[in-house]
Amino acid sequence: MDLPETRYAWNGDDSLAYQVVGEGPIDLVYFQGLLSNVVLNWEHPACARFLRELSRFSRLIVTDRRGLGCSERFTARDTPPIETLVDDLRAVLDEVASERPAIFATGDCGFIAMPFAATYPERVGALILYETAATWRKSDETPWGWTDEALEESAKRHCRLDGSWSRDTNPSISADERGLAWCIKYETVSCTPGGCLADAARFGLSDVRGVLGTIQVPTLVLHRTDPEEAEVSRHLASCIRTATLVELPGWDHFPWAVEQDAVVHEVERFLAGVRAEEAELDRVLATVLFTDIVGSTDKLAELGDAGWRELVERHHSTVRALLARYRGSEIDTAGDGFFASFDGPARAVRCAEAAVEAVRPLGIEIRAGVHTGEVETIAGKVGGIAVAIGARVGGLARPSEVLASQTVKDLVAGSGLAFEDRGVHELKGVPGEWRVYAVAGQ
Repeated sequence: MDLPETRYAWNGDDSLAYQVVGEGPIDLVYFQGLLSNVVLNWEHPACARFLRELSRFSRLIVTDRRGLGCSERFTARDTPPIETLVDDLRAVLDEVASERPAIFATGDCGFIAMPFAATYPERVGALILYETAATWRKSDETPWGWTDEALEESAKRHCRLDGSWSRDTNPSISADERGLAWCIKYETVSCTPGGCLADAARFGLSDVRGVLGTIQVPTLVLHRTDPEEAEVSRHLASCIRTATLVELPGWDHFPWAVEQDAVVHEVERFLAGVRAEEAELDRVLATVLFTDIVGSTDKLAELGDAGWRELVERHHSTVRALLARYRGSEIDTAGDGFFASFDGPARAVRCAEAAVEAVRPLGIEIRAGVHTGEVETIAGKVGGIAVAIGARVGGLARPSEVLASQTVKDLVAGSGLAFEDRGVHELKGVPGEWRVYAVAGQ
């Protein structure tokens, strides 16, 4: 596999490194906290395999947050606040035209992903939090947290970038001499000692517990370290209403270390569930209307191409004006017909009646079919079995007739509309038999 191209998004004058891998049906941002380097990731076989597996079912966006890897660096003198890092993430998403990705945040990147999801819920499809917390500080609510003294001592030890952090947090990767050498290299190309200390001070003081109650997107909390620290993730999951907690085997901080297949499996299963739920949410009750000009072929032969084109334009203009009047949405035009949707069946029927009368002065007749049912959005257009039923009902109509399904008739009771039974019919491609009704007076 060729290494992906490293590109840069900009937040003002500051550059943010990212890569895009795969073409899956869902965007997934892999947002690794300390440590991170989008280029060196591919030099470790386990990390490279992990990223390839994620890209198998997603369009994977890998980015280094500010201060890490190939992105802009900083020191203790100019440490950016969390809100700047949140803006950085938005800049990367804008650059890659990712509208509602799932965000897979590990470690300290959770302090960025959680406020982002709470602030911009329309920009996040799902949240995956791995080995992170809402705060690292010890309190009555978080007795498992660290004291200020312990946090400072840990920062001084780990920010030497001599492999101490890797030995403590990723024992399986740093277990032998070769593995430790790679870890030290990864540490030194991920950050600087000064930047690491600045990060430790900033994230050590951070507390995002106040935003957890506002997170509404589906959230998966993954935990895979020392069982004694499991309370961190359990607390986090308990504070997010939409969260599911999954505890996995293993001890390493990096999700791509040992037992990475378990992590990939849980992420893939979670995202499949989110996609299935969104597909269901995209299904809404709507009324569809189909119209077409009766005898269009004969009329074309009578008028010629130029005359027919002018007639169709006048027809379209007339029907579109009525769609606007009755609050219908034009979905498509197929030659000489219209496909529109309405949020109420009575309006759809009255629009069809009005269209039948309005086109008579043009020397043509149309027929129309109306049906109400559950529709779904497919590639930005309304689709589903309800659409097929509406089209088939329209195809049964006589010239200047509006036909409606039983569902429409039942839903408009009390509206003043009257119907005449046109019997039971089989609709091509639609299971079962369907009773249709003509709007009285047509």
